[in-house]
Amino acid sequence: MHRYIAQANVDHYIALLNGADLLPDRRSAITKMLISEVDGLGRDLEQLEFFENRAAAGRKRVEHVASLRDGFAFGTLERRHADELLVNIENLQTLLEDACHRLRRKVNARGL
Repeated sequence: MHRYIAQANVDHYIALLNGADLLPDRRSAITKMLISEVDGLGRDLEQLEFFENRAAAGRKRVEHVASLRDGFAFGTLERRHADELLVNIENLQTLLEDACHRLRRKVNARGL
């Protein structure tokens, strides 16, 4: 049950961090909660697969947002907002990729 709740929390935090309208202090607080949740998860293949799936979805999201951003003309307000959103999405992606690497190392250290 704990694993299900932790994974649901991770998904919830990811969804919140994908939003464009978070203030920096709120984004920071949610990021800290996400990191804490990640650190509390088990270190097995199931958790690694969970994070690898989230990281793969995140890579697609980065590509999608970058593509949308590229549709706006340089110097416009829309482009600036899209740039800001892309930076947030890329930062989240870095966090997800780092979680995958940490979990992969821990799973490998345990021995498959």
